[in-house]
Amino acid sequence: MAQVEPIPSIDGRRRYQTLSPVDGAPLGEFECASAQDVADAIAIAREAQVAWGRASFDARAEVMRRALAVVMARKDDILDIVMRETGRSRMESTVMEIFPACDSLNFHARRAKKILAERSVGLHLLRHKRARIAYRPLGVIGIITPWNGPFIMGLNPTVQALMAGNAVVLKPSEVTPFSGKMVGEIFEEAGLPPGLLHVLLGDGETGRALVEGGVDKISFTGSVATGRKVGASCGQQLIPCTLELGGKDPMIVCADADLERAAGGAVFGAFMNNGQFCSSTERVYVHKAVAEAFTAKVVEKVQALTVGGGAAGSDFDMGPFIMPRQIETVDRHVTRAVEAGARVLVGGKRAGGQGRYYYEPTVLADVTHDMEVMTEETFGPVLPIMVVESEREAVRLANDCKYGLGATVWTKDKQRGEQIGRQLMSGSVCVNDSSVTYGALEVPFGGRRESGVGAVNGEAGLKGYCHAQPVITDRFGLKEEQVWFPYTQKKLTGLERAIKWMWGTPLRKLLE
Repeated sequence: MAQVEPIPSIDGRRRYQTLSPVDGAPLGEFECASAQDVADAIAIAREAQVAWGRASFDARAEVMRRALAVVMARKDDILDIVMRETGRSRMESTVMEIFPACDSLNFHARRAKKILAERSVGLHLLRHKRARIAYRPLGVIGIITPWNGPFIMGLNPTVQALMAGNAVVLKPSEVTPFSGKMVGEIFEEAGLPPGLLHVLLGDGETGRALVEGGVDKISFTGSVATGRKVGASCGQQLIPCTLELGGKDPMIVCADADLERAAGGAVFGAFMNNGQFCSSTERVYVHKAVAEAFTAKVVEKVQALTVGGGAAGSDFDMGPFIMPRQIETVDRHVTRAVEAGARVLVGGKRAGGQGRYYYEPTVLADVTHDMEVMTEETFGPVLPIMVVESEREAVRLANDCKYGLGATVWTKDKQRGEQIGRQLMSGSVCVNDSSVTYGALEVPFGGRRESGVGAVNGEAGLKGYCHAQPVITDRFGLKEEQVWFPYTQKKLTGLERAIKWMWGTPLRKLLE
């Protein structure tokens, strides 16, 4: 049994049924958008975008504020759908979906106008010119989102793209389609002008049609393998893309760390959403001086975690795997690590009595860096702890990885923590906290190496939905410029004198 299954269709169109990750019960059916459906949506969006791109930021912001009011009013509806599709608790669903959705709508409604405001730029050389930079919308943005944050991962990039003046075609994961569909319903109820947002349910073929359909940018969140294909297609079309892919985030625990806080951060970072998020803490490097005490605190906290879902309501910490096949990866990583000498301190097996897609929160010790569990993305509730001789060794091992999304450093010396963070090959670093970068909307969130390309959030993310267009205007209206035709010896002599004067004498400092 898979969580999404094909079902017969009388008209030949692809249809799927989604199943609960808690007990396998049917959740709903949907029909895949075809390539023609995608083409039609892009065409309608492109036409609608013209007026929206000319609309003021205040007009766009008003739609976001109305959407925020809708999210607040329909919070229970959103949570019901998200919880059914993911098996998560109400608390975790609220933390991961509702809270950041409200923040994103409010933040970008208030801040986009300032971030994307046209601005003047002083020119160091061409001082007889006036320069301004205008941030123009790209046009139609294709957004493809994953199953592990099915509502917020669709809403947040959509908000940014819309506030930048674009239209959006959104394709949620086929595993959690109805959470993604809610994004469209929210904006429709908020009065977003018709044609600006299309939510197309579908599978990989639908996603391929969107990527190849002639949009002006693709924002993709998902696996490295699919991300490579998306990036290759965008490169072929010469359109920009943002790729938020996998992670294997390291945690460095220094000898002077607050062990109680570090242990709490490790457990939350590793087991939130059952370990199914890209910035999950997937490996720990702890200094030998505090390794025993730190590990004991982690074990104690993990043993107190509760596993539930469905009829258990909200009074549990960890739910099932949203994508059932992911449990096979976890099984393999843990089994091979144990066979190679790792010790299971907690968990290490499927959670008996809960259902087919539950796994016990697991802590491993005596791991080595040649084990998959330390080098490949696990994306599940597993926390391997490796003892190191020094912070230098921890940094070296943390960087010995093909991923580079996030990292955390734990030390009472905050300045030292930041220094260590700057040595890490990761897109972001948190000192004395679990990875909270995605929730910090002022800063960019993105990865290095195989963790992706580009960034969401922050000025960089919002401006990534625009073309920065310089406009340079002549100030004095001279009849001609000195370097225009015709070329003459007199002009050349003057140019050579100017070069010598501007960069061959101390006066060059005036041009710096």
